[in-house]
Amino acid sequence: MRSAAWAGRAVMPLLAALACLAGLSTIAAAAPADAARGVEARRPKIGLVLSGGGARGLAHVGVLKVLEQMQVPIDVIAGTSMGAIVGGLYASGMQADELERELLQVHWDEVFSPRIERRHLSQRRKEEDFEISPLIELGYRDGELRTPQGAVSSRGLESLLRRYTLPVRAAKTFDELPIAFRAVATDMETGAAVILDRGDLALALRSSMSVPGVFAPTEVDGRILGDGGLVNNTPVDVVRALGAEVVIVVNIGTPLAGRESFGSALGLTQQMINILTEQNVQRSLASLAAQDVLIAPSLGRLSSSDFAQVRQLIALGDAGARGRSEQLSRLGLDARAYAAWRAGHAARSLEPTRLAFVRIEGTTRTNPERLQQMLESKPGQAFDAARAELDAKRLAGGGDYVRADFQLVREASGDGLVFDLEDKSWGPHYLRAGLDLSTDFRGRSAFTLKLSHNRHWLTKNGTEWRNRVQIGEAPGLFTELYHPLLWTSSRADDWFVAGYTGVERRRQPIYAADTGDEDAVFRRDLFFSGIDIGQPWGEFGELRLGWSTLGLRAVPIVIGAGFQGPTQRLHFAENGLRARVVIDQLDFASFPQSGYRLDSELAWGRRSGDLRGDFTRIELHATGARSFGAHTVNLHGTLLMAGQRRGDSIQRYSLGGFHQLSGYQSGQLSGNNVLLTRLTWYRRLTQAPTLTRGFFIGGSLELGNAWAERRDVRLGSLRSGMSLFVGADTGIGPLYLGFTYAPRGVPGVVLFIGRP
Repeated sequence: MRSAAWAGRAVMPLLAALACLAGLSTIAAAAPADAARGVEARRPKIGLVLSGGGARGLAHVGVLKVLEQMQVPIDVIAGTSMGAIVGGLYASGMQADELERELLQVHWDEVFSPRIERRHLSQRRKEEDFEISPLIELGYRDGELRTPQGAVSSRGLESLLRRYTLPVRAAKTFDELPIAFRAVATDMETGAAVILDRGDLALALRSSMSVPGVFAPTEVDGRILGDGGLVNNTPVDVVRALGAEVVIVVNIGTPLAGRESFGSALGLTQQMINILTEQNVQRSLASLAAQDVLIAPSLGRLSSSDFAQVRQLIALGDAGARGRSEQLSRLGLDARAYAAWRAGHAARSLEPTRLAFVRIEGTTRTNPERLQQMLESKPGQAFDAARAELDAKRLAGGGDYVRADFQLVREASGDGLVFDLEDKSWGPHYLRAGLDLSTDFRGRSAFTLKLSHNRHWLTKNGTEWRNRVQIGEAPGLFTELYHPLLWTSSRADDWFVAGYTGVERRRQPIYAADTGDEDAVFRRDLFFSGIDIGQPWGEFGELRLGWSTLGLRAVPIVIGAGFQGPTQRLHFAENGLRARVVIDQLDFASFPQSGYRLDSELAWGRRSGDLRGDFTRIELHATGARSFGAHTVNLHGTLLMAGQRRGDSIQRYSLGGFHQLSGYQSGQLSGNNVLLTRLTWYRRLTQAPTLTRGFFIGGSLELGNAWAERRDVRLGSLRSGMSLFVGADTGIGPLYLGFTYAPRGVPGVVLFIGRP
């Protein structure tokens, strides 16, 4: 018994020691996690402030990359303009590497285009491109002439922001985002700062970047909102109000320009805005305390419009943050604590959603019921962001809206898709002006000023009335009434009826084909009218079938002593059937860089007057463009056949002039049958300056001729011409300054505005 008791007394201390060791082991295992929680609990609350500055704001992404690498946790973010966009996307859960990857893939020239990509336009809007440049559009409403509120469309930016923010669509306030966030905008009526802390995140980001004169302002909760940089470009006070104890400020604002920029009204206006912005920036920076960190990346001469320099701007932002690495390192966590923080601020994924409804809101001048039939998004489908984005572009393609956005919303009936449209404030009467001008610097000049008017949505079907007036070398009038018949449920394959009429007068010289001397001058008057029934093929093209009447009168004005042709007046009319097919997939009407276009017309019927009998007329124009890096090759062909006689006092078609057989005078070659082929190379030189898509340098090689009768057509009789040019796609039409040469023509220098 004593031995058993002794054994018990001996074992008890050993068991106690083992228990103690087990407890220490448990404590040791738990220590790192507890320590991480302790560090997280003790560390100061960190706020991040991202300033506005247009493209310069892309440097914020480089700063975010460094903050992540140094494991600095961010608790609250406030941003203005581009700073709001980068900060809002980061707050929604996107990491810096993901932001960099996405921004490098963005086609910024499309995001900041005056309108959506041409391939998404309806065929009627595409056709207007070939009449008058679309870059300048005015409007007439309520008895006054109106202009757009912004120089570029915001649809591309809105589409981008919508796609990125869909995963956090359910957040009712911006405190519910992975990182609490605020965006700053300006109330354009009162001048007060507006702190956006709830609602639609994409709209809030877009509102904060409503740069005056560039983007139209937005309306949120009854307020007209503009760019927040006007009142608070570095919102330090906003993150302090959110409880930030340490503030990291990234200031990338545009520095003030020198006096060399004061030579234009635009330069002075930009300087004035920069002065106002810089004043509120300095007030904010003066409030920084010793524990705060100011990062001001050195961005050199990179401007607020240098969106093409994404990679360089991000790298400069990275370098700027590394210059403050000593201060930032004191704010970093260890790997385990930072991983725990990151896990608590993870990005959310977009849950699969089946659409209970699809509707259109916002428009008061168009018919949503008519528009809804063209949408691919339908109730009962699973939500597809790419499909919704394409639908929004298709709605914008009609040319009636300054904004075409979509939202996923939750209602009692379930989740649904709402397309939010904002009518153009300067519609529904749209006005454009264009100019055709040519001079060869040898005293031969001509110009035609073109004005167009288009009235949309005369009826709920979408009836349009289009008019055009021309004065100058070729005065004329044209009017067309276009009425969809609502025979099908979709605007993309519905049928329409269109009635049109027009007149044109043109001075037509007759040249000696070999010498280029002017032998006679005729006045040609043209009258035409008709009625078509047709079918739009969505964004692909259009088919028309109809009855047309065409009257042509040629009157001699000046007859030279050496003129050998007929000098009598000619007057005849053509009445018959007409079929026209247009297929248009060019990315731009002028200087296209990809795509193709076919415009073909066949007419047959009877002639009366000085010319009698049956006739057949064929007119075909085809263009294809393809780019290889910075270089574009454009191949164009024209075939015209009218079937008139050799002895007519005036031939139906003419050839000659810039890109219409360069090196010959405009209209030097005339005939009833024309063949032309042109191979053009050009390269875009710069980004788009104001009201100009860009500058180009290029050259062309051309083969063609005109013959009186079809039996005369011989490929062996083709003539050649060529040109070298610099050009620009401007707001009044394409502009060329070029050198022309033809072996049987005359070398020359030409200035040409308009479509060759």
